[in-house]
Amino acid sequence: MIFETSSRLPDFPWDKLGPYKQKAAEHPDGIVDLSVGSPVDPVPALVKQALADAADAPAYPTTIGTSAVRRAAVDWMERRLGVTGVDPARDVLPVIGTKELIMTLPTLLGVGAGDTVLIPDLAYPTYEAGAALARATSVPVEDPAAYDGPVRIAYLNSPRNPSGEITPPDALRRAVEWARANDVLLVSDECYTEFGWDEKPVSVLHPDVCGGSFDNLLAVHSLSKRSNLAGYRGGFVAGDPTVVAELLEVRKHAGLMVPSPIQAAMAVAFADDTHVEEQRARYLRRRAVLRDALTDAGWEITFSNGGLYLWASHPSYDAYGSVGALADRGILVAPGVFYGTAGERHVRIALTGTDERVDAAVKRLQE
Repeated sequence: MIFETSSRLPDFPWDKLGPYKQKAAEHPDGIVDLSVGSPVDPVPALVKQALADAADAPAYPTTIGTSAVRRAAVDWMERRLGVTGVDPARDVLPVIGTKELIMTLPTLLGVGAGDTVLIPDLAYPTYEAGAALARATSVPVEDPAAYDGPVRIAYLNSPRNPSGEITPPDALRRAVEWARANDVLLVSDECYTEFGWDEKPVSVLHPDVCGGSFDNLLAVHSLSKRSNLAGYRGGFVAGDPTVVAELLEVRKHAGLMVPSPIQAAMAVAFADDTHVEEQRARYLRRRAVLRDALTDAGWEITFSNGGLYLWASHPSYDAYGSVGALADRGILVAPGVFYGTAGERHVRIALTGTDERVDAAVKRLQE
């Protein structure tokens, strides 16, 4: 018997970076890998302690999660995002990292062949892969509210990966009105929301956007970037209670449960803002020195007003030409075409390098 699930999926894009990574690694001072947004800074001490304190966890966790982690998520949304009215008993569900949620969401909600999923025209590849896994059709769009035709799910991402673009409140409101008028589930991936630089990101669940109702809306949040917990795999989804209840029932059958010690660590992480401000300062400093060095070296930075990336282009190169030119300097970045045809002349440069590696990249760009 032959199974061909993987053949339905797009190629895993980072596999294509192998030759460029090898070239960059040949630099005498070693590679500066800014191709993936994987945190390199320490896990906050209070989070590690919470994990250790909860390590004696022999029983199965519940899929709905502890009341502590759900309460912490709700309090965080209100404190940091101005989101009010979220019921921790029915509107919130912890997930095993938000990539897992996005990849499986169409399948878990019964989306399938013949259905359409809208994804941003510059997008994190998992939106497309999740639609493909469900045998649905994904359509890249600049503005979902301008799409004419039946749609099951539409994704937003602000600040956006890869470009760092922040969606303004008016555009969010327009998308919400369109989703409700057309009975579309609007899923807003907000995992970079703590990292707005030139302006403040707004959640789709903010009362000024949603009008105090979560109908047709989900917001997806992660601790991977906010708290350097990519290795812990912890996040949550919140919004329309009917959809959250459906996800809960299906995930109970699938055994998709966040481990109890991770939930304890998540609760502590969401309750503390000090470590986030410290991390913001690290990224802001790296962003400033990299941006200046790239600009001085003839690169143009577009958008990049939020998130953990610089969206850069050079007049002499297309996306892969840019990757090659930077690899010659020992710097590895991601080509913009990984995220859609709209990125064919850009590269995504992550801020997730240590200060020492970022400073090494700056020096090489100045040579």
